[in-house]
Amino acid sequence: MTQAEIKLCSLLLQEHFGEIVEKIGVHLIRTGSQPLRVIAHDTGTSLDQVKKALCVLIQHNLVIYQVHKRGVVEYEAQCSRVLRMLRYPRYIYTAKTLYSDTGELIVEELLLNGKMTMSAVVKKVADRLTETMEGKGKRRRSSDEDAAGEPKAKRPKHGTDNKEPIPDDGIYWQANLDRFHQHFRDQAIVSAVANRMDQTSSEIVRTMLRMSEITTPSTAPFTQPLSSNEIFRSLPVGYNISKQVLDQYLTLLADDPLEFVGKSGDSGGGMYVINLHKALGSLATATLESVVQERFGSRCARIFRLVLQKKHLEQKQVEDFAMIPAKEAKDMLYKMLSENFISLQEIPKTPDHAPSRTFYLYTVNILSAARMLLHRCYKSIANLIERRQFETKENKRLLEKSQRVEAIIASMQATGAEDAQLQEIEEMITAPERQQLETLKRNVNKLDASEIQVDETIFLLESYIESTMKRQ
Repeated sequence: MTQAEIKLCSLLLQEHFGEIVEKIGVHLIRTGSQPLRVIAHDTGTSLDQVKKALCVLIQHNLVIYQVHKRGVVEYEAQCSRVLRMLRYPRYIYTAKTLYSDTGELIVEELLLNGKMTMSAVVKKVADRLTETMEGKGKRRRSSDEDAAGEPKAKRPKHGTDNKEPIPDDGIYWQANLDRFHQHFRDQAIVSAVANRMDQTSSEIVRTMLRMSEITTPSTAPFTQPLSSNEIFRSLPVGYNISKQVLDQYLTLLADDPLEFVGKSGDSGGGMYVINLHKALGSLATATLESVVQERFGSRCARIFRLVLQKKHLEQKQVEDFAMIPAKEAKDMLYKMLSENFISLQEIPKTPDHAPSRTFYLYTVNILSAARMLLHRCYKSIANLIERRQFETKENKRLLEKSQRVEAIIASMQATGAEDAQLQEIEEMITAPERQQLETLKRNVNKLDASEIQVDETIFLLESYIESTMKRQ
């Protein structure tokens, strides 16, 4: 666990759950599994507060616990699950894309609550859909509270004498993040094929991945073999390509140097698989190339691709192959070497390792470079979150004023106020303040978009590293 990951976990826990939960969560991330009283002692927090914090963390699947033989219960943080909170907006958007508004609300409720019974999810989502259709928002509902201050939604359906047990009590549901990750991976592979070849090729690959969703585990290096005949029958309705054209495309995909698609047999018109590990390796390599190009320029990117292609090269060979002057090539190589994008391998001719009798070969260790870049991505995300928090804190007074004005306007609209009255309330925020709010909104939107983009890179690098480690 690196310091960058711990810092990012700390920021995410604080942003979602507050300081006490963040303190307990980060302590467990740093120390590993610990019993309740040790956590309370080491953090200087009361037992009651520690219990509440652990309840929150367990509810959101961020901490697990084990009961040992002597009855001692130890709690352990799930750092990787904490980092997944970065991806919540993407999970919700994906659910909306695949399953419309209802799917979006189901996933959002599960992510907000950690785990829920199905009856609770259905009720929450139904209430929210009803509120949306009414167009009144939650503010209208708050006026429906009874004298005791309890909202109607929370009151029992069958009155005070209701002793009927909830049918699904104790059966909890949570979002299947692994399935979302499988979808993200498949989408990345389809996009890569579309960019390299054409839309028809990407549609064929999409069909193969869709057919393999259930039959292939998400961590498998290959999909299950699929026959050409099966793929042809499973192509989307209205996709007008003949069986002969499909076979030509499959042959083309199998012969491509990237080897996203491989041929595994000749039965059924030819058996084909998608090499998921190779695809992730290609995506990670393309990400590294892109970063080198943006950071050091096109000439450095040319050298980087050359070393990738040739595996091992001496400095003189790099100069000759890349057709770059010696001094410039040397500077570029050392620059990438110092940033850990490439590495230097020494092969001595004699046991004394004398420099004059040693080969110095430049090479790219993709796994090592991917880990380095992943670490930097974690630092970048942490910086973006801190910057967003700073922007919001600097404009806290103005944001609170804006929210108060919006609340007054919503309340007046609900009671049927005239436009002149609403206009008067809106003018409580001056033109310079409105401009400042627009600037803040624009800056925060940019930071949010940057977080999502960096997380896309994190996802590709993590997927490649995980796939590589499973194969070693």
